[in-house]
Amino acid sequence: MTAEFDDRPLLEVEDLQIELMTEAGVVRAVDGVSFLIRQGETVTIIGESGSGKSTTAMGILRLLPPELAVLSGTARFQGVDVIADPRAVRDLRGRTVSLIPQDPMTALSPVHTIGQQLREAVRLRHRGLSRTETVSRSVELLARMHIPDPASQLGKYPHQLSGGMLQRVLIAIALAGSPVLLVADEPTSALDVTVQAGILGLLLEVQENTGIGILMITHDIGVARLVSDRIHVMKDGRFVESGEAEQIVNAPRDPYTRKLLAAVPRLGPWDEDGESPDAPIALGESR
Repeated sequence: MTAEFDDRPLLEVEDLQIELMTEAGVVRAVDGVSFLIRQGETVTIIGESGSGKSTTAMGILRLLPPELAVLSGTARFQGVDVIADPRAVRDLRGRTVSLIPQDPMTALSPVHTIGQQLREAVRLRHRGLSRTETVSRSVELLARMHIPDPASQLGKYPHQLSGGMLQRVLIAIALAGSPVLLVADEPTSALDVTVQAGILGLLLEVQENTGIGILMITHDIGVARLVSDRIHVMKDGRFVESGEAEQIVNAPRDPYTRKLLAAVPRLGPWDEDGESPDAPIALGESR
């Protein structure tokens, strides 16, 4: 059954600025960005490496080292401003908002089983559950991720599962506390194209069924095009263009956005023998 969504903002970010203390001095990594996410929406921040997109996500989750990062502006999760009150985010993580990290091989402990890590996430969010109930909830979460024979996967270690399966496990862990917002930081960057499509389809399925909001961080315009309601294009810590996904992809206004789109590989013309007529001729061949 598809969830019914309302228009209530899950996250409102206004004039967010993040300055990082580096050996070279103070760097303004995020320079006055504003955006919001409502229930059932996917909002994507896209840009090249170093543009500030992941720093934005880590900043609003208060996961940047406090001694190295200075934040200003506002970031309100359902009205709670975690910039004004950094301690407030402790009660929000896992319950109101959860993170899907970038690399499942480094995000999961290699010396604990999938079951141990998933059960721990369930216990943290649902205190008072018995062991049997915790295991049952863990199996249910893996089943929702379309992981085959989910009960048997609980006893395995991360190195025994494929990258795509591990990413599904991370999504299950993120959903353990029934959050209303997911922050997905490059969730498919380490996966091949076929597996990417399955993970993105899974996220959209979860969103359709639950109404969860998603903040997607990516450098891939193809990912942004597939999942987004709105896209913010980031360069040097600022949004150079923002708009509905269709407008950004089909009628970009900023030259930087057009360069991102132009960088997407496209198939050229092919002749009947399966060769491109524009391909260079190998030594000793003729056309």
